[in-house]
Amino acid sequence: MQTVLERLGLADENPGVFCGEWRGSGAKIDKISPIDVRKLATVRSASDDDYKKAIVRAQEAFLKWRTTPGPVRGETVRRLGNALRELKHELGELITLETGKIIAEGEGEVQEMIDVCDFAVGQSRMLYGLTIQSERPSHRLMEQWHPRGVVAVITAFNFPVAVWSWNAALAAVCGDATVWKPSEKTPLTAIAVTKICERVCRETGADPAIFTLLIGDRRTVGQKLAEDARIPLVSATGSVNMGLNVAKTVHGRLGRTIMELGGNNALIVAPSADIDMATQSIFFGAVGTAGQRCTSTRRVIVHESVASKVRRKLLAAYKSLAIGNPLDRKTVMGPLIDRNAVDLVQHSIQRLKDEGGEVLYGGERLTVPGGCYMKPCLAAAKPDYEIVQHETFGPLLYLLTYRDFDEAIAIHNNVPQGLTSSIFTNDVREAEKFLSVVGSDCGIANVNTGTSGAEIGGAFGGEKNTGGGRESGSDCWKSYMRRQTNTINFSSELPLAQGIQFGGGDDGSATA
Repeated sequence: MQTVLERLGLADENPGVFCGEWRGSGAKIDKISPIDVRKLATVRSASDDDYKKAIVRAQEAFLKWRTTPGPVRGETVRRLGNALRELKHELGELITLETGKIIAEGEGEVQEMIDVCDFAVGQSRMLYGLTIQSERPSHRLMEQWHPRGVVAVITAFNFPVAVWSWNAALAAVCGDATVWKPSEKTPLTAIAVTKICERVCRETGADPAIFTLLIGDRRTVGQKLAEDARIPLVSATGSVNMGLNVAKTVHGRLGRTIMELGGNNALIVAPSADIDMATQSIFFGAVGTAGQRCTSTRRVIVHESVASKVRRKLLAAYKSLAIGNPLDRKTVMGPLIDRNAVDLVQHSIQRLKDEGGEVLYGGERLTVPGGCYMKPCLAAAKPDYEIVQHETFGPLLYLLTYRDFDEAIAIHNNVPQGLTSSIFTNDVREAEKFLSVVGSDCGIANVNTGTSGAEIGGAFGGEKNTGGGRESGSDCWKSYMRRQTNTINFSSELPLAQGIQFGGGDDGSATA
């Protein structure tokens, strides 16, 4: 462990603020690993003065960075991707130490950062606008995109660095500076990645404050970012309640937001489905990252004709699950992030029982030092249970049944959240209907693949209580820029749009 920390430039005590220089004069945070409750290191969080200094420096960095050509900005991001490649194993291990996710997922998260950097480098040469046919003679109508400004990025513990990269890599090639507020539960990976950013920026001549870091609590950092009129865009990942508070504040000053909030993701298993494929996808979706992904499978809606078969296969998979130290590559599920997370799952299981649901397997705490481990829970429930409408952020999976396809879609859509969804079917009509306007109401809808594990090339985000934001691929880069419409008149006349004649001249021209 110590070797990993040292290779990533981490000490026993670390400043948690970076704005071209390292500082931090606020409260201390002791980071305890959920694996064995060992203290990993201490972080000095931001004070009010640190916040003020950081935002001023981020603004200064933006004013220089915005005039740097897009492909030159892309070169800094390209080198960042290469630097992450060099430290993929160490960063992956640190993610595992901080979050408890298995080492394969920790390294996978670093690979996601690398992939996003590659994507952003290509995008740096394609920040394109449009030329539009003008209705007026000798006029050109066009649009172009300009850097937006300082972007705040608020991330959650479950993907401590990947979600930051979705925002920061694209924002950087778009000419923005970012101010990153990571979860206080995962401060060390944020510091390690920011140190890599600092080194790369100094090598390329970019102002390192384009990647500013502010570790601190809601009062000292989070609320200030939402209120700060110098920050035109806030991208926030977390709970629905957090998102509502941030959105209310940011929109109250007419700022913009990208929200990635709750998910209550469902997977439909139709009679024609490949049951082996379906159960494999359900299993990974439900227990991957100990059920602490926003894309985790929470509900399985299975046709009653194949329900017993799906249940039997899932029970066999759950019983064979290897739970333990996530640094061991044979482990499939590690601990939850902390004891409170386990408590919340236990509370949901009790609510399920109170409403008449049945625990089919698991749900028990495991007597492992630290108390952050539990068996994943597989349960039979009904769609109208109140607890089923709620997102429990942990390894709790509900099995629901349906008779006809319209009923399955109705069950699927009848929750407040709308992030990701899936159907397993070999019936092309069912697949197409699921993807149609009368099908899944989620931002992501998949056929014959699970709810979890989205690629970076597509826009990521959801509808309803998920917040409506989109990050990562497709044309999400546009969120980090401001659109400007331009009219260029290269004639000696001043015709008005819509053919309007304004003025008192005989020919309709204006007179003074």
